[in-house]
Amino acid sequence: MASSSFPAFSFICITTWLLVGFCSAEDPFANFDFVVSYITASPLGVPQQVIAVNGKFPGPTINVTTNDNVVVNVKNKLDEDLLMHWSGIFMRKSSWQDGVLGTNCPIPPKWNWTYQFQVKDQIGSFFYFPSINFQRASGGFGSFIINNREIIPIPFDTPHGDITIVIGDWYIRNHTALRRDLNSGKDLGIPDGVLINGKGPYRYNDSLVPDGIDYEKIEVHPGKTYRIRVSNVGISTSLNFRIQNHNLLLAETEGSYTVQQNYSSLDIHVGQSYSFLVAMDQNASSDYYIVASARMVNESQWQKVTGVGILHYTNSKGKASGPLPDPPQDQFDKTFSMNQARSIRWNVTASGARPNPQGSFRYGSINVTEVYVLKNKPPVTVNGKQRATLSGVSFVNPATPIRLADQYKVKGVYKLDFPTRPLTGSPRMETSIINGTYRGFMEVILQNNDTKMHTYHMSGYNFFVVGMDFGEWTENSRGTYNKWDGIARVTTQVFPGAWTAVLVSLDNVGVWNLRTENLDSWYLGQETYVRVVNPEATNKTELPIPDNALFCGALGKLQKPQDISLATSIMVNRSELCFTLLLMISMLITIFQ
Repeated sequence: MASSSFPAFSFICITTWLLVGFCSAEDPFANFDFVVSYITASPLGVPQQVIAVNGKFPGPTINVTTNDNVVVNVKNKLDEDLLMHWSGIFMRKSSWQDGVLGTNCPIPPKWNWTYQFQVKDQIGSFFYFPSINFQRASGGFGSFIINNREIIPIPFDTPHGDITIVIGDWYIRNHTALRRDLNSGKDLGIPDGVLINGKGPYRYNDSLVPDGIDYEKIEVHPGKTYRIRVSNVGISTSLNFRIQNHNLLLAETEGSYTVQQNYSSLDIHVGQSYSFLVAMDQNASSDYYIVASARMVNESQWQKVTGVGILHYTNSKGKASGPLPDPPQDQFDKTFSMNQARSIRWNVTASGARPNPQGSFRYGSINVTEVYVLKNKPPVTVNGKQRATLSGVSFVNPATPIRLADQYKVKGVYKLDFPTRPLTGSPRMETSIINGTYRGFMEVILQNNDTKMHTYHMSGYNFFVVGMDFGEWTENSRGTYNKWDGIARVTTQVFPGAWTAVLVSLDNVGVWNLRTENLDSWYLGQETYVRVVNPEATNKTELPIPDNALFCGALGKLQKPQDISLATSIMVNRSELCFTLLLMISMLITIFQ
């Protein structure tokens, strides 16, 4: 080699060393491109505008492994702002990536924005959806699966296959029409149906189901066992899920392995996800119904609000026929459903995302540092508008996201004064949030004084569901808490006229959304945020603000225009980039030899 080329060769060697480090990170990257747009579909037989991801409705499943670094480049082809929320993903140390208005400025039309987060120490079944402008009512949702690492055993035999199902109530009116109804003080009314994987019901009844509707058909092999993951991505309707003549062996919910129990059907409330092990052990004389029907309602008035799909054995000899399998016979008695919810318990001996048993975190022996009683009521009129409240406060989303305001020390964006007990005076509209204590242990009592079912979700964490009962919660209710194997999950049901108590360890720094998952009530203000700050500023407990952070509100002047053509051209898969650069360096080394 000529001496004159030695500096160039040294540069190549150093660059190669740095690139290899970049391209061989300890935890792998999983890259996804999401183009969010409108398409026309007819899930209930009537053409309507729906929100698709990459032209698909529902969107594609994100399938990753514990500790993967997930990169999702979202291109907004809607005619309004967009945020994608990854419901149930902890976003450890990075509420910047959560995709809700308290932490993120929305993605404007024609812009793209790249989310990057690690699914650190998580496993389980979740889903994603657009979190603003009532858009979830028009679609944009899909499943999000986090698999165990190979070194971590799962507490059941490896299933023959993994099947994802999203269910939810559905309106033929799109999200903008539904939004107008809510803004004008109207109720949404009874949904037009229930979709299973974006499709309408199989024609099990000629008078209830019109001809020509496309329905979901799932093919299975006889004698095999499948893991079936089911998420309720709907607006506000609890659904009873069942498969004709098949037992549902519950194995996991929202990142926690459960004590395995058989159910003939299970109530899945809005925002909840479950995994079942289903043995295909029936004869193949005919196909079988898959059913998701409305619960906690007058079922005689809601007959059409039923989703029906088909389970098809590969050797099936005929079509499904006859009546649907019965739902629980208790439409005016919610005791059965509550007892079913109480029966879902944590498998304390199973390994979760880590090799140690789930039950090694002994939540029942930790001292509670703060208590919040959060009470909801039916919608009320506040300042001349129909609003939903939590403890007498109807949340107003600020123009400047809370986390961004903290970063840039913008004053007056929010108040750290959310009440620990419900307000007794007139309801108010405010940006009032909870001041959580870093490394504190919070008890939250969710009191549902509305007439309908609610589910509640907290971003950034899972919580332990330790108790639920009818009536008003009191201090004495703690005597009924399950302090050993209460399920750890991210969304819990709260029955009308009842309460649910959860415990949460505040070990994740950031600003985290606490909300009802009932989309209409959420849209009308039934939410708040929990702000958790480490008094010692360090990148070890919270990652820096992303380089690509969007700015809005009081910080809007910091936002630079986006070069749309350039932004589109740099949607590059990290592994492809690494391969190309390494190939180029290899060619240069060959030239200099």
